[in-house]
Amino acid sequence: MRRLLSPIPRQKGEPTIALINIVFLMLVFFLIAGSLAPRPDPDVRLVQLDGIATEPPRDALVILPDGALRLNGRTLDLEAAVAALAGVEVARLLPDRAAPADRIVQIARRLRAAGVERLVIVTERGLR
Repeated sequence: MRRLLSPIPRQKGEPTIALINIVFLMLVFFLIAGSLAPRPDPDVRLVQLDGIATEPPRDALVILPDGALRLNGRTLDLEAAVAALAGVEVARLLPDRAAPADRIVQIARRLRAAGVERLVIVTERGLR
């Protein structure tokens, strides 16, 4: 007596290869489509902002590298600067890049305690 073996039913897997192919084709499409932007005319030289001198806002409290303070060109101590800016809605701080961070935080806390609603730290935007 011969017994017939029935094939083991195989589970159909998910079409992962097809999905990978579609994602890869979409990636290639977007890489090519993103690089098709027209290039500017090679004879045109774009504006460079490196040589432009900017002037800080006049009402900014300048913090020098040694932690000294200036407001409107006058050198002040911390108490005089806080008194001058007390109750102002927006105070601008213009710290030197070498100014001590703890000094900037100290000044900001004193100004907030004196009633300054908003502090704005004026910085330079880097191009690199």
